[in-house]
Amino acid sequence: MDLTIPETRPSAIAAMVPVAFEEWRRRPVMLAAVFTAIALAALAFGLMLPKKYNSTSTILVEESNIIKPLMEGRAVPTSVVSRAAITREVAFSRKVMNEILETGGWLTSNPTPLQQDQLIEQITSRTIISNPRDNLIRVSYTDTDATRAHAVTKRFTELIIQESLATKERESRDAYDFIDSQVRAYHRKLTDAESKLEAYRKSNPDARPGIDGDVNSRIGELRRMVDTSRMELMDLESQGNALQAQLNGENEINVVQTRTGQLLARMAELETEKDKLLMNFTEQHPDVVRIQHQLRDLEGDLRREESSQQARRVAGTSGAAASGTGTTLDGTASFNPLYGELKSKLAENRRQAAAVSSRISTSQSLLDQELARSRHIAASESTLAELSRDYEVNRDLYQDLLKRRENARVSMSLDAEQRGLSFRVQEPASFPLRGVGLRLVHVASAGLGAAALAPLVLLFGFVRLDPRVRSPYQIETAAALPVLGKVPRFQTAPSRRLGTRRFVIAAMIFLVVPLVYGLTLLLKLVTLQ
Repeated sequence: MDLTIPETRPSAIAAMVPVAFEEWRRRPVMLAAVFTAIALAALAFGLMLPKKYNSTSTILVEESNIIKPLMEGRAVPTSVVSRAAITREVAFSRKVMNEILETGGWLTSNPTPLQQDQLIEQITSRTIISNPRDNLIRVSYTDTDATRAHAVTKRFTELIIQESLATKERESRDAYDFIDSQVRAYHRKLTDAESKLEAYRKSNPDARPGIDGDVNSRIGELRRMVDTSRMELMDLESQGNALQAQLNGENEINVVQTRTGQLLARMAELETEKDKLLMNFTEQHPDVVRIQHQLRDLEGDLRREESSQQARRVAGTSGAAASGTGTTLDGTASFNPLYGELKSKLAENRRQAAAVSSRISTSQSLLDQELARSRHIAASESTLAELSRDYEVNRDLYQDLLKRRENARVSMSLDAEQRGLSFRVQEPASFPLRGVGLRLVHVASAGLGAAALAPLVLLFGFVRLDPRVRSPYQIETAAALPVLGKVPRFQTAPSRRLGTRRFVIAAMIFLVVPLVYGLTLLLKLVTLQ
């Protein structure tokens, strides 16, 4: 029974470590040179890297002040958002950039226009304008010269405030001029529309607002008058027909009784009244006695009348004509009073009927005129409505523009006196004392790391790509057979001296790096002091 424990095989990386160490012992000078070259190259790059100084200034945009609540609704101040949005355009305008070129001293060498454009592009790329908050504007400029970075940032701040205020004032003035021109234009339009409307109303008297309602009311009133008059006429005609029928049944002249007949008739009435009284009273009653006396008087009158008539007949008088107008005729006839009354009423009826007929004719004529007037108004209503609409629209726009012009005038006054939206330097431009961006310490540290990593990468790469067999692990892996043993390398005295000399040279080369880095640090400290 085999009780031997199998040998554990090392991993590929573990097997490469001794081979890499052996290669390091064989090439120390080359690896030290690579390390030193990379470290010194990084240091040189860091020394040649230009320093960048950054200066920052903050502008506070003030919108709330004591003027705002007083002028609310009357003035339209420039908003913070719109003002901050155009700050970049204001800062990078040609006028401002020319001032910046002069402040930074770039114009002392009299550059050509093309060179000036290139300088402006460089300055623009190194300038950052941002808005940390809605009412803050931050200006940041980076330059290789600290003094110039401070001066340019300070000048940028001054010019931004100056140009922003000027731009705001110019915008207010332009807005006022535009609104004023619109006011004049709409005043002309309003005057023209008013003239057209007035001329149309003069040529058409019925073209007035609300006239159609008056005409309709007048038409309704006239129709009621015509209908009422026609009904009244019908009533008058019915009354006239009735009066005419009654008139036809009456005679114009009535034949009356003679004096004797009248006395007899009166005596008959008294006899009848006496009989009625005797039914209730005796003959001694005063009323009965009075009637008897009247009867005796009438009998005496009757005898005298008969005697008088006989005397006239004897005298040959055929009949005396009674004198007077409208009472008797020939002593035996007179006019019928009912006939005259009916005739008078019929004449009044006919007069009223004629008046009503005339009123109907007049009302109908007026009604026809009002109907024709209504049709004319309806035909001209569209033209009047169009002219009135144009006038009202122009009037409303004109009044609105008048208010806006006054608001623009107040806004322009506020901007001219710098009492609306204002700018104030919240944080002045700071003088940069330290550089920004990549510095020497960053580049040197990165160079040392790269210098330390480069020899290791070279060693493992060489071992990995070398086709020669360097370890027993490679034989066991390639042949799939165990290695029974190995013969160590034997170094002679000359080879040992050569190896020692290589290590000394490599150490000297390696020590150059800390020496140069130390001297550089010392010079930096002396320069800062």
